[in-house]
Amino acid sequence: MNPHPQHHDEDNDDEMVGTLLSRRSALRLLGLSGAGLAVGGGVLAQRGGPSGTSAGTSGAASLPGCVVRPAMTEGPYFVDERLRRSDIRRDTTTNQASAGVPLTLTFVTSRVAVNACQPRANVLIDVWQCDGLGVYSDVGGNDGNFLRGAQVTDARGRATFTTVYPGWYPGRAVHIHFKLRPLNAAGQATGEFTSQLFFPEEVTDRVHARAPYNRKGRRNVLNAEDGIYRNGGNQLLLSPAGSPEQGYQATFDVGLNIG
Repeated sequence: MNPHPQHHDEDNDDEMVGTLLSRRSALRLLGLSGAGLAVGGGVLAQRGGPSGTSAGTSGAASLPGCVVRPAMTEGPYFVDERLRRSDIRRDTTTNQASAGVPLTLTFVTSRVAVNACQPRANVLIDVWQCDGLGVYSDVGGNDGNFLRGAQVTDARGRATFTTVYPGWYPGRAVHIHFKLRPLNAAGQATGEFTSQLFFPEEVTDRVHARAPYNRKGRRNVLNAEDGIYRNGGNQLLLSPAGSPEQGYQATFDVGLNIG
């Protein structure tokens, strides 16, 4: 029996986890002065425990390619499928692909060093999400493994997933879950960092006006109303390029100093 129940009628997907890395400690790690910080309203915080640091793309020219980002709980829908693949749309049990606007999502992992981010290979990245109607595979009595998959980053620290733009379910804003696990030479995980990615409301409005999303109606929680997003989601907000007709592409840079 699957141990991961699915309750889309309750706002129980996520609770905030971890501890905060102080702004001073983060600046010290990046070799920056307080005057050089201009991200997220001056907040530079890490959630996920004192053992490591997560980081993501910065819009500030004075910063290197990564700054500290918040971790978020994995929620009840993670299943370690151990399914290595780049295109996660297809259910391998039925050979059917999830319908929706195509989304190409690239992760770029780095190790945060003094004033720089160095590409980090051999990081296992798991991605899981709901489909266009807000349904997760392999939980809550649902079968299959659609919209789940994992890859190991290459020498450039990159891994690209082909998926669909996610739908929504009650209690949550539109999001995608991801988990990073650095691997040692024997292929064993030496650490773990879990968080979520969010989407601009105006892009979601355009996508969700199309089938199959419009069959569910307008989502009932926006980013600003989502309790998880309000705890640092603006630092995990993607900037997708493209259109509903042609699909979207997005890149997320994430520094990882665990393992």
